Amino acid sequence: MAGPGLKNLSNRAVSAMKVEKDTVYWDRRLTGFGVRVYPTGGKVYIAHARGPEGPKRIKVGRHGVLNADDARKRAALIIARIKAGEEPVPEPVADTGPTVAEVAERFRKDHIAVRLKPSSARRIESVIRWHILPAFGKRTMVGIERKEVLALHQRMSDTPNQANRVLRTLSLMYTLSRDWGLLPAGHNPCTGIMKYPDRKRDRFLTDAEFERLGDVLLEAESRGGASASTIAAIRLLLLTGCRKSEILTLRWEHVDQGAAQLHLPDTKTGARTITLPQAAVQVLADIPKIPGNPWVIAGRKPNTHLKGLDVGWRTLRARAGLKDVRIHDLRHSYASRALALGESLPMIGKLLGHRQIETTARYAHLADDSVHASAERIAQSLAQDMGIIV
Repeated sequence: MAGPGLKNLSNRAVSAMKVEKDTVYWDRRLTGFGVRVYPTGGKVYIAHARGPEGPKRIKVGRHGVLNADDARKRAALIIARIKAGEEPVPEPVADTGPTVAEVAERFRKDHIAVRLKPSSARRIESVIRWHILPAFGKRTMVGIERKEVLALHQRMSDTPNQANRVLRTLSLMYTLSRDWGLLPAGHNPCTGIMKYPDRKRDRFLTDAEFERLGDVLLEAESRGGASASTIAAIRLLLLTGCRKSEILTLRWEHVDQGAAQLHLPDTKTGARTITLPQAAVQVLADIPKIPGNPWVIAGRKPNTHLKGLDVGWRTLRARAGLKDVRIHDLRHSYASRALALGESLPMIGKLLGHRQIETTARYAHLADDSVHASAERIAQSLAQDMGIIV
């Protein structure tokens, strides 16, 4: 029988199969039972036998909808019918099981609510609500094919990071559904779909841009254009390199002005202590404490904190001529200035609250730039003394 050889077609073995061209693998245990594997990742069980009218090959069912053992049982019946000269076509396998919407509900309850921080939870909720449910919500999990997931991913090519997030979220839903006993092992139509390259955008303020932004903040403080809370938050972001969420959700009980420290009980990387420079201590000292409001960056409504900075930031950055600068770029700019002043990557990682040095390593090219600039300054000084004209 043609093919690459005989194999024990277990569920695990079939799930692991990958090919560069269409390939059929035949089962050792049942002659005529096989699986056709496609380069796209699709796998279809087949039955082959010779009857009175010659050889016939029949599709048994798709891997994932059927597991290997069930497919073998169905194939045995089909092979027997072919040899007996009877109609070999099997009854269709019902496309049953939980819908994507039903799995999404459990995913929210047992994964998002339990394991994710609020900011991550909001991002994943958005992915489910605006992308996964509109595309597949009413479909059963076992009924979705790889080509459909691939088509969704390709439709989102203009927003590659979001497209990758959709793919990761849907794939995790399949993985957890298997762990919860809702789906057969090995069925995940997201497997093998290549993610888009990350388009991380590094934007760092120059010395001149820092000066312009500082002037704009002073002007807004005296003439208006942004709330006092927005101005204070931006100054703290610039002076500490903190994440936006760490500043907006900062409570007075977390501030130790005597020790010049912030004690944050829950950040993206867990609890951490932030050492405050004197300038940041002064910014905090200038913020009035509102009776009954525990938040440092107070919101407009009583006893709330400021929810976002986007509106005020758009006004301020336009005045400073920084229309392409995002709030998160202030954190990048803090790291850039630290490198320019000779701080090491491990130290910058500690200041930024990175858990792994690999996260800080994205700034390594800036360290090279700083070394190059220093070498250039030294060489120019020596060249002048040596009479070398550059």
